[in-house]
Amino acid sequence: MVVELSCKSEYAILALLELASCHRCGEPLQIRQIAARQQIPDRYLEQLLATLRRGGLVRSQRGAKGGYLLAREPATIALLEVVECIEGLKTPGAENNRQANTIECAIVRGTWQEVRQAARAVLQKYTLQDLKERRDSQQQHNLMYYI
Repeated sequence: MVVELSCKSEYAILALLELASCHRCGEPLQIRQIAARQQIPDRYLEQLLATLRRGGLVRSQRGAKGGYLLAREPATIALLEVVECIEGLKTPGAENNRQANTIECAIVRGTWQEVRQAARAVLQKYTLQDLKERRDSQQQHNLMYYI
């Protein structure tokens, strides 16, 4: 588990947030629509969506009105699941299995393990629905600010 959000994971979450916005209407979004709204390169987004589809987070729909949809309700998709799907982090790193050579090394590794657990807990706590609601609230606040 990394503490910093990779560009890859950030783009995946942004794409899923777009899909969460359209989830209720049931209309799929095309890659070019998502890419334009979130300023993600089309080809890169295509690869991310393929990974998310294999991970069971999105589904694709073929045809003239085809595109991508969330595979489940936004409230059931935790950010941790997205990051694990994109980064492949379901199992702890091999560095956790090495023996610490010194007390100091053991202390550093123990602290880093605590950091990873805290990051996982936060990512598990928030869902796509949470992010969507925060975004909608912020947009509403910004709208009120300009009135």
